[in-house]
Amino acid sequence: MQKVTEQQIAAMAPNAAAASNGKKISVKGGFVRLECSADDTFYLGECTGSGKSNYITTVDFIEPDTPVCRCSCPSRQFPCKHGLGLLYEIAAGKTFGTCEIPEDILKKRAKKAGKKEGEEAAPLTEEEAAKKKAAAAKSSKAARAKKLKKQLEGLDLAEKLMRDLMRAGLGTMGGAALKTYEQLSKQLGDYYLPGPQRLLNGLILEIAAFQKDGNESHYDSATAVLEKFWTLVRKSKQYLSDKLERGDEAPDDNELYEELGGVWKLSELEALGKTLSNAELMQLSFWCVYDEARKEFIDAGAWADLADGTIYVTYNYRPIKALKYVKQEDSVFGVAQIASAACYPGQGNLRVRWNSTQFRDIAPEDIRALRGMAASSLAAETKNVKNILKNALADPVYIRLVSFSEIGRIGDSFVLKNATGETVALGDAPGIEPSADRLSLLPDERLLKDQVLLGAFYYDVAERRLKLQPLSILTEDKVIRLLY
Repeated sequence: MQKVTEQQIAAMAPNAAAASNGKKISVKGGFVRLECSADDTFYLGECTGSGKSNYITTVDFIEPDTPVCRCSCPSRQFPCKHGLGLLYEIAAGKTFGTCEIPEDILKKRAKKAGKKEGEEAAPLTEEEAAKKKAAAAKSSKAARAKKLKKQLEGLDLAEKLMRDLMRAGLGTMGGAALKTYEQLSKQLGDYYLPGPQRLLNGLILEIAAFQKDGNESHYDSATAVLEKFWTLVRKSKQYLSDKLERGDEAPDDNELYEELGGVWKLSELEALGKTLSNAELMQLSFWCVYDEARKEFIDAGAWADLADGTIYVTYNYRPIKALKYVKQEDSVFGVAQIASAACYPGQGNLRVRWNSTQFRDIAPEDIRALRGMAASSLAAETKNVKNILKNALADPVYIRLVSFSEIGRIGDSFVLKNATGETVALGDAPGIEPSADRLSLLPDERLLKDQVLLGAFYYDVAERRLKLQPLSILTEDKVIRLLY
């Protein structure tokens, strides 16, 4: 019988409600017939429902890491609650009878494998394959070169915009001038520059917010955005010019590729050697925010590598215009066992992505191992964080595991102190859900003494100092999430 965990089922579910409803179907005995194929790759269940006829639900394990659920119910969710319910039946070790694999499933498998009615397509000769590959490569190279030249034109426009703005001052962006900058933002999109376009949108939003409430903090934020915009434009012009001069139009491991708006394919990252192999990652925190400049929801997760305590991040971008097509991610309460993951270029907490994984339950020794990898010196961490955050193109936060002897209040704010008496103020970083005040809601004061904190270091522009946002607390045998 296939091995399926509740953690895997929760990861496959389109939302928490669907997973919960699927489990209820299983627990309440909603399936009146359970069968599986002799080769253990196909499972079928007949489930009672609200319709006149029972629903026929199947799970195809021809690719064990990515099972496919199908159901005769009218639900638009995928997998539906009946498919999830059948997975819960498998996870529970229910008894299944034996059945044949239906013809339509075999055809679907053949089609997915690039076959037609079970027969191999006529193969190309070596000469035909070589010509086809060469033609595709030539066409792709020409298209990439054309795009780079167009991007350079757009960067020239952005540079002129920035120079004029810095001469005139941010105050000149207000009023009717905002309309002009909005038009310029749209033009950057025409030049294949979604990265700079988002930054300009962010700048416009901060100035518009200042006009509305007069809060000086918007000017501080606008200045930070302007600095990143200028750095990106200046470095990108040199980067693209060098690539065109070398005749090297392909994506490389320079972080500017993604900052300009490039979208990585897993195969491209793997070809560059940006991989993480045979890793066990444990999610310690999860949050969801809306980025107005991007017009996207962002589901973010912080994952600790059980081998060395390195913190990686995952991002799932859900554009407003495509919400019904992009599944929202959810918290993962388990250890992901990953054969191969792709790492994105950059500094700080590297973003990782993978196609398939197996999950296991968290063991107490996993948490104890991570506690032993936490940073003990705030001075050393602060120095490391400052070196990372001073790069204008780096993420504005750096997440680390930090040991502490006590977390307490000074005035209205929480402060973390380590065993040697070093301290750091706690707060809420931009771009992450607030969590600092949740420390006051913890049911046991012992959680604030002699533990390990997963925290996000960031620079507080208003107070002009480094702070730490609390994300989770690791005790000897538990992970207490402040964001989940």
